[in-house]
Amino acid sequence: MTTVETAGNSVNRIVVVNTGGTIAMERDEGKDAVSVGEDQPIHRLATLLSQYAKSEMVDLFQVPSPHMTPEMMAKLAGEIRVHLAREDVAGVVVTHGTDTLEETAYYLDLTIDSDKPVVVTGAMRSSNEVGADGPVNLVESVRVAIDPRSRGRGTLVVFNDEIHAARFVTKTHTSNVSTFQSPSYGPIGFVTSKAVSYHQPPSRSTVFTVDEQFVPQIPLVKMVAGQEAAWLNWLFDVAIDGLVVEAFGAGNVPPAVVPIIEALCARKTPVVVVSRCYNGYVQDVYGYVGGGKQLRELGCIFSNGLNGQKARIRLLVLTGAGLRKDELQAHFDF
Repeated sequence: MTTVETAGNSVNRIVVVNTGGTIAMERDEGKDAVSVGEDQPIHRLATLLSQYAKSEMVDLFQVPSPHMTPEMMAKLAGEIRVHLAREDVAGVVVTHGTDTLEETAYYLDLTIDSDKPVVVTGAMRSSNEVGADGPVNLVESVRVAIDPRSRGRGTLVVFNDEIHAARFVTKTHTSNVSTFQSPSYGPIGFVTSKAVSYHQPPSRSTVFTVDEQFVPQIPLVKMVAGQEAAWLNWLFDVAIDGLVVEAFGAGNVPPAVVPIIEALCARKTPVVVVSRCYNGYVQDVYGYVGGGKQLRELGCIFSNGLNGQKARIRLLVLTGAGLRKDELQAHFDF
């Protein structure tokens, strides 16, 4: 782990914790590929950041986004807590790959108990590509983190001039710089050349203390037309602590899947149901075989306002915090 410090004009300090991702990568024209280099290109932006705050950079990881794990998220959260506890630190910015950024951001939102802001950002274009978006995203993230109005909002995601709440934001495009959106909710604020502005009052998720030595095993499965029970038999061959099901529509599954879910519920394994739609809520509306009403009666937990990957992070955190199965539904009703 490397630490780089720069001087600045502000009495407050922002710590930038780097974890890798496209923002820390370069395109190799000879190989026609974007990959991790020997140098950390984010360090070149240190002087630019000093115009807005006294900054300190910590290189925690240098990994592509798909390599991120819950264990690494827990280590990152611990690193952030150390810096937020310092009196001279106003907030922390995390640079991260975009593929799993929303999952890490939500994990931090659920596990870091501080009024000081944590801002997660990244880039869709590598540092040496034309139109690289990493520098402006990082500058805007530092501006958001140093702004007093960012306090009490938990973990934020800043991308493409927008400020999003970690709970709602998701990656919506494979390559567009405006990929991060909050379906149904929209951004909670904006960053302009002169100001950071919010149009919603401070609000954040409940924070939980997790046993970081215990990483629950929680897979995510997605429903498709004609799904067969045999495709999911592997769920009984491994030790799992819970399951998230991306169901159809308002929370429905093919009839062949019902015996699988019934057997897991009988084992007291938490089964959380979300919709594969990115707007709307799951509800126990339909009474046919595999309908939401039957799933509710079997003991499934319905999650509203979260996509599959976010529901998995929430279940992982709740399980890691030691909550019992009969306590979980109340923490998915929000």
